[in-house]
Amino acid sequence: MPAHVAMIMDGNGRWAKERGLDRLEGHRRGAETARLIVEACARLSIPVLTLFAFSSENWKRPPREINALMNMLYENLERKAELLKRHSIRMRMIGEPKRLPGKLARKLKETESLSRDFSGMTVNLAINYGGRQEILHAIRALIAAGVDGDGVTDAALRNHLYTGNDPDPDLVIRTSGEERLSNFLIYQSAYSELVFAPEMWPDFRVNALLRALTEYQSRQRRFGGI
Repeated sequence: MPAHVAMIMDGNGRWAKERGLDRLEGHRRGAETARLIVEACARLSIPVLTLFAFSSENWKRPPREINALMNMLYENLERKAELLKRHSIRMRMIGEPKRLPGKLARKLKETESLSRDFSGMTVNLAINYGGRQEILHAIRALIAAGVDGDGVTDAALRNHLYTGNDPDPDLVIRTSGEERLSNFLIYQSAYSELVFAPEMWPDFRVNALLRALTEYQSRQRRFGGI
Protein backbone atom coordinates (compact mmCIF):
# COMPACT_ATOMS: atom_id res chain seq x y z
CA MET A 1 0.00 0.00 0.00
CA PRO A 2 1.41 3.46 -0.84
CA ALA A 3 2.55 5.64 2.03
CA HIS A 4 1.38 8.79 0.24
CA VAL A 5 -1.36 9.16 -2.36
CA ALA A 6 -1.83 12.51 -4.12
CA MET A 7 -4.95 13.30 -6.12
CA ILE A 8 -5.73 15.85 -8.82
CA MET A 9 -9.51 16.16 -8.49
CA ASP A 10 -10.33 17.11 -12.07
CA GLY A 11 -13.59 17.29 -13.99
CA ASN A 12 -16.18 18.94 -11.73
CA GLY A 13 -17.11 21.60 -14.29
CA ARG A 14 -17.24 19.23 -17.24
CA TRP A 15 -19.30 16.74 -15.21
CA ALA A 16 -21.88 19.48 -14.57
CA LYS A 17 -21.85 20.72 -18.18
CA GLU A 18 -22.51 17.24 -19.56
CA ARG A 19 -25.63 17.11 -17.38
CA GLY A 20 -26.86 20.61 -18.12
CA LEU A 21 -26.13 21.73 -14.56
CA ASP A 22 -24.42 24.79 -13.13
CA ARG A 23 -20.66 24.31 -12.63
CA LEU A 24 -21.16 24.89 -8.91
CA GLU A 25 -23.26 21.73 -8.70
CA GLY A 26 -20.25 19.86 -10.05
CA HIS A 27 -18.10 21.33 -7.29
CA ARG A 28 -20.71 20.36 -4.68
CA ARG A 29 -20.76 16.78 -5.93
CA GLY A 30 -16.97 16.84 -6.03
CA ALA A 31 -16.87 17.83 -2.35
CA GLU A 32 -19.00 14.78 -1.52
CA THR A 33 -16.55 12.59 -3.42
CA ALA A 34 -13.62 14.10 -1.53
CA ARG A 35 -15.23 13.14 1.77
CA LEU A 36 -15.79 9.56 0.59
CA ILE A 37 -12.20 9.22 -0.62
CA VAL A 38 -10.72 10.67 2.58
CA GLU A 39 -12.71 8.18 4.65
CA ALA A 40 -11.78 5.28 2.34
CA CYS A 41 -8.06 6.14 2.56
CA ALA A 42 -8.35 6.33 6.36
CA ARG A 43 -9.93 2.88 6.44
CA LEU A 44 -7.20 1.56 4.13
CA SER A 45 -4.55 2.96 6.55
CA ILE A 46 -2.89 5.15 3.92
CA PRO A 47 -0.68 7.47 6.02
CA VAL A 48 -0.77 10.59 3.82
CA LEU A 49 -3.33 11.85 1.31
CA THR A 50 -2.86 15.13 -0.58
CA LEU A 51 -5.83 16.65 -2.41
CA PHE A 52 -5.41 19.37 -5.04
CA ALA A 53 -8.36 21.55 -4.01
CA PHE A 54 -7.57 24.95 -5.61
CA SER A 55 -4.55 25.83 -7.72
CA SER A 56 -2.80 29.17 -7.93
CA GLU A 57 -3.99 29.30 -11.56
CA ASN A 58 -7.65 28.88 -10.56
CA TRP A 59 -7.89 32.59 -9.71
CA LYS A 60 -8.42 33.12 -13.45
CA ARG A 61 -11.92 31.65 -13.13
CA PRO A 62 -15.04 33.87 -12.93
CA PRO A 63 -15.35 35.71 -9.57
CA ARG A 64 -18.75 34.11 -8.89
CA GLU A 65 -17.25 30.63 -9.16
CA ILE A 66 -14.22 31.53 -7.03
CA ASN A 67 -16.39 33.03 -4.27
CA ALA A 68 -18.63 29.97 -4.27
CA LEU A 69 -15.61 27.65 -4.09
CA MET A 70 -14.13 29.57 -1.16
CA ASN A 71 -17.46 29.39 0.69
CA MET A 72 -17.75 25.69 -0.12
CA LEU A 73 -14.27 24.99 1.23
CA TYR A 74 -15.19 26.80 4.45
CA GLU A 75 -18.45 24.87 4.86
CA ASN A 76 -16.74 21.55 4.13
CA LEU A 77 -14.14 22.22 6.82
CA GLU A 78 -16.93 22.84 9.33
CA ARG A 79 -18.61 19.57 8.37
CA LYS A 80 -15.36 17.55 8.45
CA ALA A 81 -14.68 18.05 12.17
CA GLU A 82 -16.46 14.84 13.16
CA LEU A 83 -14.78 12.84 10.36
CA LEU A 84 -11.32 14.05 11.43
CA LYS A 85 -11.95 13.10 15.04
CA ARG A 86 -13.45 9.69 14.20
CA HIS A 87 -10.45 8.62 12.11
CA SER A 88 -7.79 10.65 13.99
CA ILE A 89 -6.98 12.61 10.83
CA ARG A 90 -4.53 15.49 10.96
CA MET A 91 -5.49 18.10 8.37
CA ARG A 92 -3.04 20.62 7.01
CA MET A 93 -3.14 23.27 4.31
CA ILE A 94 -0.30 23.42 1.80
CA GLY A 95 -0.07 26.50 -0.40
CA GLU A 96 0.01 30.26 -0.01
CA PRO A 97 -2.67 31.46 2.46
CA LYS A 98 -2.28 35.22 1.95
CA ARG A 99 -4.73 35.54 -0.94
CA LEU A 100 -7.48 33.48 0.72
CA PRO A 101 -10.55 35.14 2.27
CA GLY A 102 -9.94 35.85 5.95
CA LYS A 103 -12.78 33.62 7.12
CA LEU A 104 -11.42 30.62 5.22
CA ALA A 105 -7.81 31.26 6.30
CA ARG A 106 -8.93 31.38 9.95
CA LYS A 107 -10.96 28.18 9.59
CA LEU A 108 -7.98 26.40 8.04
CA LYS A 109 -5.74 27.47 10.94
CA GLU A 110 -8.40 26.40 13.43
CA THR A 111 -8.76 22.98 11.78
CA GLU A 112 -5.00 22.50 11.68
CA SER A 113 -4.77 23.40 15.37
CA LEU A 114 -7.64 21.14 16.44
CA SER A 115 -6.29 18.15 14.51
CA ARG A 116 -2.58 18.72 15.19
CA ASP A 117 -2.23 15.80 17.61
CA PHE A 118 -4.27 13.32 15.58
CA SER A 119 -2.01 10.53 14.36
CA GLY A 120 -4.12 8.14 12.28
CA MET A 121 -3.53 9.87 8.95
CA THR A 122 -2.48 13.22 7.43
CA VAL A 123 -4.64 14.96 4.81
CA ASN A 124 -2.98 17.84 2.99
CA LEU A 125 -5.35 20.28 1.32
CA ALA A 126 -3.52 22.04 -1.50
CA ILE A 127 -5.24 25.44 -1.69
CA ASN A 128 -3.82 28.36 -3.70
CA TYR A 129 -1.07 25.90 -4.49
CA GLY A 130 1.38 25.69 -7.41
CA GLY A 131 4.40 23.41 -7.64
CA ARG A 132 6.70 26.00 -9.24
CA GLN A 133 5.66 28.58 -6.67
CA GLU A 134 6.40 26.07 -3.90
CA ILE A 135 9.95 25.57 -5.19
CA LEU A 136 10.49 29.35 -5.42
CA HIS A 137 9.14 29.72 -1.88
CA ALA A 138 11.64 27.13 -0.63
CA ILE A 139 14.57 28.78 -2.46
CA ARG A 140 13.68 32.20 -1.05
CA ALA A 141 13.50 30.69 2.43
CA LEU A 142 16.98 29.21 2.01
CA ILE A 143 18.34 32.59 0.85
CA ALA A 144 16.67 34.35 3.79
CA ALA A 145 18.30 31.83 6.12
CA GLY A 146 21.72 32.73 4.69
CA VAL A 147 22.35 29.32 3.11
CA ASP A 148 25.16 29.48 0.52
CA GLY A 149 25.26 27.58 -2.75
CA ASP A 150 26.94 24.49 -1.33
CA GLY A 151 24.27 24.32 1.35
CA VAL A 152 21.40 24.11 -1.16
CA THR A 153 20.94 20.35 -0.97
CA ASP A 154 17.92 18.19 -1.62
CA ALA A 155 17.41 17.76 2.13
CA ALA A 156 17.70 21.50 2.77
CA LEU A 157 15.22 22.34 0.03
CA ARG A 158 12.74 19.74 1.26
CA ASN A 159 12.78 21.29 4.72
CA HIS A 160 11.20 24.39 3.19
CA LEU A 161 8.66 22.71 0.91
CA TYR A 162 5.04 22.92 2.03
CA THR A 163 4.94 19.13 2.41
CA GLY A 164 7.80 19.25 4.92
CA ASN A 165 8.64 15.82 6.29
CA ASP A 166 5.93 13.95 4.41
CA PRO A 167 7.17 11.12 2.20
CA ASP A 168 7.08 11.80 -1.53
CA PRO A 169 3.84 10.61 -3.14
CA ASP A 170 4.14 6.99 -4.23
CA LEU A 171 1.03 7.38 -6.37
CA VAL A 172 -0.48 10.40 -8.11
CA ILE A 173 -4.04 9.92 -9.42
CA ARG A 174 -5.66 12.34 -11.83
CA THR A 175 -9.31 12.00 -12.77
CA SER A 176 -11.26 12.98 -15.93
CA GLY A 177 -8.90 11.31 -18.42
CA GLU A 178 -6.48 14.26 -18.63
CA GLU A 179 -2.83 13.15 -18.52
CA ARG A 180 -0.67 15.86 -16.97
CA LEU A 181 0.45 17.02 -13.52
CA SER A 182 -0.72 20.64 -13.89
CA ASN A 183 1.96 22.10 -11.62
CA PHE A 184 1.09 19.73 -8.76
CA LEU A 185 3.86 18.46 -6.44
CA ILE A 186 6.31 18.59 -9.33
CA TYR A 187 9.41 18.32 -7.12
CA GLN A 188 7.99 15.57 -4.93
CA SER A 189 6.53 13.53 -7.81
CA ALA A 190 9.82 12.87 -9.63
CA TYR A 191 9.47 9.10 -9.08
CA SER A 192 5.75 8.81 -8.41
CA GLU A 193 3.63 6.27 -10.22
CA LEU A 194 0.93 8.05 -12.25
CA VAL A 195 -2.58 6.74 -12.79
CA PHE A 196 -4.99 8.64 -15.04
CA ALA A 197 -8.54 7.62 -14.24
CA PRO A 198 -11.26 8.11 -16.88
CA GLU A 199 -13.96 9.14 -14.38
CA MET A 200 -14.77 12.78 -13.76
CA TRP A 201 -14.06 13.58 -10.12
CA PRO A 202 -17.73 13.57 -8.98
CA ASP A 203 -18.01 9.98 -10.32
CA PHE A 204 -14.74 8.77 -8.75
CA ARG A 205 -15.85 6.35 -6.07
CA VAL A 206 -14.15 3.84 -3.80
CA ASN A 207 -14.11 1.13 -6.49
CA ALA A 208 -12.18 3.53 -8.78
CA LEU A 209 -9.72 4.24 -5.95
CA LEU A 210 -9.22 0.50 -5.41
CA ARG A 211 -8.64 0.03 -9.13
CA ALA A 212 -5.94 2.72 -9.06
CA LEU A 213 -4.31 1.14 -6.01
CA THR A 214 -4.34 -2.27 -7.71
CA GLU A 215 -2.68 -0.71 -10.77
CA TYR A 216 -0.03 0.82 -8.51
CA GLN A 217 0.64 -2.52 -6.82
CA SER A 218 1.14 -4.20 -10.18
CA ARG A 219 4.03 -1.92 -11.15
CA GLN A 220 7.73 -2.42 -10.51
CA ARG A 221 9.34 0.69 -9.07
CA ARG A 222 13.02 0.96 -10.00
CA PHE A 223 13.94 4.58 -9.10
CA GLY A 224 16.46 4.69 -11.94
CA GLY A 225 17.74 1.13 -11.42
CA ILE A 226 17.41 -1.89 -13.67
